Amino acid sequence: MNPKKIILCPNPNRDQGMAATKQADAILREMGFRTVVCSPFKDQKAGAFADYDVRSLPQEMRGADLLLTFGGDGTILHLAKLAALHKLPVLGINMGGLGFIAELEAGELETLKKLRDWDFETESRMMLDVSVFREGKQVYTNLGLNDAVIREGPISHVIHLKISSDGRHLADIAGDGVIISTPTGSTAYSLSAGGPVVEPVAQTLVVCPICTHNMRFSSYVLSPDHVLTVELERNGRKPVYLCVDESRAFSLRADDKVQVRRSKYVMKLVRLTEKSFCEIFAQKMLPGGL
Repeated sequence: MNPKKIILCPNPNRDQGMAATKQADAILREMGFRTVVCSPFKDQKAGAFADYDVRSLPQEMRGADLLLTFGGDGTILHLAKLAALHKLPVLGINMGGLGFIAELEAGELETLKKLRDWDFETESRMMLDVSVFREGKQVYTNLGLNDAVIREGPISHVIHLKISSDGRHLADIAGDGVIISTPTGSTAYSLSAGGPVVEPVAQTLVVCPICTHNMRFSSYVLSPDHVLTVELERNGRKPVYLCVDESRAFSLRADDKVQVRRSKYVMKLVRLTEKSFCEIFAQKMLPGGL
């Protein structure tokens, strides 16, 4: 039987000198796994990955069995779309700040030895299909793990949005914008904007306004079967942008319609520990935590 192939994806800005990557690589190779190192980002500086021979990630994903990331949650978000499309499970090593998506901390690399028998659980995380329609034609599409954010441009101003669900009016927002998030994304920008914390394995859509002028509307937690449409209203030439999982912002026009729905794709996260989400949240976010 051919050995399992594991891709190591280090963020060189987080894993200085590739120290964690080298340690994990040694552990995995000792167990008989085949490993390759790929950059999670394009156009990395020469020498950023120490003496590793860095391969093409899209090419190496074919035939791979696991993607191991070294960085913060941002590194996992950056790779989420590609991993989901290839149905490749992801195991995150947190080298950043809070790290809600990553499974292990940098000091827990010995836990990788639990991969030896390839008997582990995976957790399915809901994702979003996000599209923009302009004059009836689709001009943008993306796949997100965390959220779709529609907000004002670099100059702060109030924007007006109309949100409908399956063709029926849901809410009008006047403020800085709106966040439509998955349960995974509920602990990201949505939480900062006052949205609810949702267990990440749940299947829901969270609609959270950003600095709304309507104090009667805080947020909605909806069934994932809804198809949400966001339209711009009375914004004139004010710049409004769409951003999916911190990707490059897409400039919206006055008559554009942004459609958000649950995707058929999911992200598979490998679980090697018994830590619950509530335990992690309490440890990292509540008083007395990390």
